[in-house]
Amino acid sequence: MEVKEQIIKYKNRIVFIRLSMPGFDRTLKQYVEDEACFMFVNKGEVSIRGQEDYFKLNKSTAMLAKCMNYFFEPSDDTDKCDDGIESTGIFIYPSLVKELFDFDVTTSNYALNFNLKQIQVNRLLDNYRESINILLDNPELADSNMIKTKLKEFILLIFKLHDAPSQLDFLAGLFRPNEVAFKTTIQHNLYANLSLDELATLCHLSLSSFKRKFRTVFDDSPKKYIIKKKVEKAATLLKTSDLRISDIAYDVGFDSVTTFNRNFTNLYGKSPSEFRVN
Repeated sequence: MEVKEQIIKYKNRIVFIRLSMPGFDRTLKQYVEDEACFMFVNKGEVSIRGQEDYFKLNKSTAMLAKCMNYFFEPSDDTDKCDDGIESTGIFIYPSLVKELFDFDVTTSNYALNFNLKQIQVNRLLDNYRESINILLDNPELADSNMIKTKLKEFILLIFKLHDAPSQLDFLAGLFRPNEVAFKTTIQHNLYANLSLDELATLCHLSLSSFKRKFRTVFDDSPKKYIIKKKVEKAATLLKTSDLRISDIAYDVGFDSVTTFNRNFTNLYGKSPSEFRVN
């Protein structure tokens, strides 16, 4: 199965996209403008990792995301992706909102209490997904009037799922990411086997700025602190569970058993198997 991408643009910006692929490694979704994104999974299963969020998406669940960096990750249940993965995405931009509704989102200070949100796909959203997939299959139908109609329909549908005072307030909140504390982002992703570059990206920082801030907050280098926390969690699991040592190594975020054994021995002075027996 080959990677296949189908897109529909409005004023040179992607508004609808369908992506089909056999599988993938962890992939960054990095915002380009102040766009918000909605994602359906038509086939298979994917996981989403943000600053303080981690959840799975499949055909019955979708995601609404503000303009921020986050990661797509493969499902840990590979059986659910035997037939590949397919997703459909919708992108909304502030300038489009102004054109569709004559709203200036900068006039509202309303805040939505999420950055990434898992949404149950009801019948209305499922029918909307099908209508967008029809357009992607038949791009000749997608003239400017059709595109604007479908985008406006989507905004009205998604607004109904949120308890915002008005459409203007909802949309203003959608383009305003919530600030997440640096420490919270690290604590939520300690055991995810993220590289320092990936952690920095999740925090919206350069690698050098990330390292400086990490030392200020935790009084240690990121590498030493994260390895120590992973090994400490592994030690707890060795004493309180019957999990295999290899499973524990991967569960706490090491990419190999060899690396785990070496770091564990450096901290505790004995191998994981010796630690468990004693």
